[in-house]
Amino acid sequence: MSESPVEKMSFEQAMTELEQVVKTLEAGDVALEDSIRLYERGDALRKRCEAQLQAAEEKIAAITTDASGAATGTKPFDAE
Repeated sequence: MSESPVEKMSFEQAMTELEQVVKTLEAGDVALEDSIRLYERGDALRKRCEAQLQAAEEKIAAITTDASGAATGTKPFDAE
């Protein structure tokens, strides 16, 4: 597993490492302390991926279109 700071990872990097963490934990060949450390890392990676997906959704939601469906610009995102 990588020791890279989670907050600096791209979505793809975080997702790839999260998949590795899950596979390792599912295999069950890890000592308890290592399992706890992996779980904590996996949780941080999951949160990173969720935050990046949310940001992408907000950007997409802010794109406005005309009657024919062509993009006309953006509007402010209202997070209600």
